[in-house]
Amino acid sequence: MYTLVYQSQKVEDEEVRPIIESTLNVAKNNILIMSDIFTKEKFPIPIGFTEQDVNPQAPRLFSDTYVLMYLREMSILAMAASSAALGLVTRSDVVIFHKRVLNEGVELQDKTRDLMLKQGTYVRPPYISIPDKVDFVEKQQFLAGFFGNKRAITSVEVTHLFLNVQTNSIGKVLMMGFAQIAKNEEVKQFLLRGKKISQKHMDIFRKFLTNEDLPAPMSWDSAVSDSTENVFSDKLIMFHVSAMIAAGIGNYGMAMAASPRRDLGLRYASLVPEISLYAEDGANIMIKHGWMEEPPQADDHEGLTKG
Repeated sequence: MYTLVYQSQKVEDEEVRPIIESTLNVAKNNILIMSDIFTKEKFPIPIGFTEQDVNPQAPRLFSDTYVLMYLREMSILAMAASSAALGLVTRSDVVIFHKRVLNEGVELQDKTRDLMLKQGTYVRPPYISIPDKVDFVEKQQFLAGFFGNKRAITSVEVTHLFLNVQTNSIGKVLMMGFAQIAKNEEVKQFLLRGKKISQKHMDIFRKFLTNEDLPAPMSWDSAVSDSTENVFSDKLIMFHVSAMIAAGIGNYGMAMAASPRRDLGLRYASLVPEISLYAEDGANIMIKHGWMEEPPQADDHEGLTKG
């Protein structure tokens, strides 16, 4: 929410402004709903972040175009999280809440996509030819990828490659900007390492696309200003980056399951340990500085019996 407070004061594009402001209002209302549920259940309300974690007076850090793209990415994550939650929750008020989040995510996706299409900043995925007829797989060669003739990648494989180039590009720019304003040297070096990982993964996925004579998404590197004045606390920065890393791991898992060509599936599998280790190092930094709130845990009955 506090990142939106900052962005709402720095936005210059009058078409982007109402999207940021409406998203901020949605976030505020969702926090109130969750706080009310916690209070009724006498459940401790997470501390999260406060006004101390943002400096609204700092110069702008990201371009309006990038902020719009970032909000679109956040809408995708909101839709995915709420959809997963709706398959698990049973309490009627919690079901209603996640339906609300899902609908708001869809609405935000529509707003950001429509404006980006209007402004000419929407990066369209690659086009493929429409097949003449339905075919069935007849040879094991469909799964091959290392030796012999490789088949062309499928539309689903193209989609995941495109998505993972795009999300890594968004994450790279986020870490570039955050690295410029981070106070803690350990956090700064962590962000710079993440920037290199994102670039490496982008290059790998782009190569698969270009080898098929397909276009890859553009980079957003120019979306970061030259400001080095502190905007967000290191705690808030690490939380955002950790959330993006978790989303990236999930994307790789889905891509792996949807990529039957062996070289593709195994490539995703080889990258997951690298990004998982990076996520663990980020968690250790947050624990070290007391920035990670502990989620509720099951009762440790074995520990209780030991007194």
